[in-house]
Amino acid sequence: MLSKRWGVAQFESFFLCHCARCRKDSGSAHSANLFSSTAKITWVSGEENIKIFRLSGSHHMKSFCSNCGAALPVSQPEVGFLVVPAGSIDSRIDIRPTAHIYCASRADWDNDLASIEWIDGLPG
Repeated sequence: MLSKRWGVAQFESFFLCHCARCRKDSGSAHSANLFSSTAKITWVSGEENIKIFRLSGSHHMKSFCSNCGAALPVSQPEVGFLVVPAGSIDSRIDIRPTAHIYCASRADWDNDLASIEWIDGLPG
């Protein structure tokens, strides 16, 4: 099991990215990532289970736990940010998404999703 300790920081932005790579990473319509130029993360345990995928020729990186597959924060010092998957945070997030980005790459089925039925659990 991984455990982490966050440094004091404020997230500057929260983007919902619709690029093809983020859709592949998330298996969904978009990724949801928080960005901080000041946050630091200290892994208390489980750091040896962290795997990082870097897409050659880009800034795209994905960090995940090799035991459970959970998405994990990844430091990108070359662009000056800690990128934190919003779904990896158990506590309340005090920032709303800033913007949808790479909308030109949006999946063709990702239109007017708010209008479809909402079900609180599995259908049936």
